[in-house]
Amino acid sequence: MKLSHFNFKLPEELLAEHPSEHRDEARLMVLNRKNKTIEHKLFKDIIDYFDEGDVMILNNTKVFPARLYGNKEKTGARIEVFLLRELNEEQRLWDVLVDPARKIRIGNKLYFGDDETLVAEVIDNTTSRGRTLRFLYDGSYKEFRQKLTELGETPLPKYIKRDVEPEDEERYQTIFAKNEGAVAAPTAGLHFSKHLLKRLEIKGINFAEVTLHVGLGTFNPVEVEDLSKHKMDSEEAFVNQQAADIVNYAKTKKKRVCAVGTTAMRAVESSVSSSGTLNEFSGWTNKFIFPPYEFSIANCMITNFHTPKSTLLMMVSAFAGHDFMKQAYEEAVKEKYRFYTYGDAMLII
Repeated sequence: MKLSHFNFKLPEELLAEHPSEHRDEARLMVLNRKNKTIEHKLFKDIIDYFDEGDVMILNNTKVFPARLYGNKEKTGARIEVFLLRELNEEQRLWDVLVDPARKIRIGNKLYFGDDETLVAEVIDNTTSRGRTLRFLYDGSYKEFRQKLTELGETPLPKYIKRDVEPEDEERYQTIFAKNEGAVAAPTAGLHFSKHLLKRLEIKGINFAEVTLHVGLGTFNPVEVEDLSKHKMDSEEAFVNQQAADIVNYAKTKKKRVCAVGTTAMRAVESSVSSSGTLNEFSGWTNKFIFPPYEFSIANCMITNFHTPKSTLLMMVSAFAGHDFMKQAYEEAVKEKYRFYTYGDAMLII
């Protein structure tokens, strides 16, 4: 398939700037792949599609406040620093993106916070916007991480033009977030409320938790028409034995195994045994899923509505079928579903 197969006209007003008032009351489009039917529901109605013994695979990654603002030494220019990943705990080295990048060169120092007790020195250029920073801070490592958290803000995606608001700290995090390491939320999971999780639990649905630390690479534009030439950035993923056992047992019982989000799907598809079962996994994955693709683990998925030409749209098209997904997206635009991070959801069965 080609990149142009995943283009469509998305009216700007359908990009969700705020989350729905209640997590589980976003709209839900239900696609039935067998019958080729489309239903319109609310997210909390998802409980009607699952039975005792079915499994939901949740990504329990936790977003850290990755966006900082510093001032350049001498000029005082305000620089945005987006923390991507920690390279070395002892030396406090981080991979970051800086904006505006043209002003930031090796040897420059950046000062953070009113008291300027946190300083970073640029020690390498990695890409046009990428830099390696060494943070200089007098306190212990624990105090240093606390300082980063204090100074950082919720890393909402750039399409959201408004300022970060207090509610974003809570709403841009799933209620099952545990393992810190993501710079973007696994958005399909944002629709689950504590009440809905409890109702699912009472009904006998089991949960398998995996971790995939979402990086910005997920949102990198695809710039090649031939999809086989696109390279995904690597993201760190963990699947423990307990999660693998829960999933594999449900598969033997022919139960519904639902990946909650493209990130959970990528995590489990990165660790498949030759017999098609889920293996324990700890490492990095750069798996790029686009049509045609044979899925091994999940037979159902929950996802948000994605932007044109995105790798996320390519994955869900591989799962639902390209033509059916195209039809669903035309319907979503017509029915004014909300797209992207804080948007509405889709259940594909």
